[in-house]
Amino acid sequence: MLSFQKFQIIGLWFSCVLFPPATSHSGSQKYLLIAKYLPGIVPSSVVLTAFQVMSRVFLTWAVTHSVKEVQTEDSVLLFVVAWTITEIIRYSFYTFSLLNHLPYLIKWARYTLFIVLYPMGVSGELLTIYAALPYVRQSGLYSISLPNKYNFSFDYYTFLILVMISYIPIFPQLYFHMLHQRRKVLSHTEEHKKSE
Repeated sequence: MLSFQKFQIIGLWFSCVLFPPATSHSGSQKYLLIAKYLPGIVPSSVVLTAFQVMSRVFLTWAVTHSVKEVQTEDSVLLFVVAWTITEIIRYSFYTFSLLNHLPYLIKWARYTLFIVLYPMGVSGELLTIYAALPYVRQSGLYSISLPNKYNFSFDYYTFLILVMISYIPIFPQLYFHMLHQRRKVLSHTEEHKKSE
């Protein structure tokens, strides 16, 4: 994985130098993250990772970047702070794990702070989408109305509402998966400490 991270850093540097406007929001580079989970380089679920990455890229580009009026909302700060802390912890965990020197504090943080950070991030995401709704409805952003030569219509406002509703079945699965992982990993650590 360290070589993969070096590859990401080199790729990020080249993309920033060659295409600076395209990298103003590094969230879209997260698609690279899914690739490392496919061959099992990092022990995580491809489906859960793909959902998380797609939701972050969607929030970054299709909502926050596209609807300028929501960029000053407190909810944006809420999800950006949650995402940032989560990624710092995640990559510290992966790096120390690869070096076979994982401090208990980092392991504990990886499997405990999500209890606050996941709801905080999801709340920020949902509040940002909700704040974007009036602007999307008023402007008709990304919507296609009939009649047109393809005989196809798309209402982005309705799509955003459906995205918000999709959090109802998906968020609990992600959250309870992490709670299960927390019990498994931290109880194993506690048992190991007691046996020493």
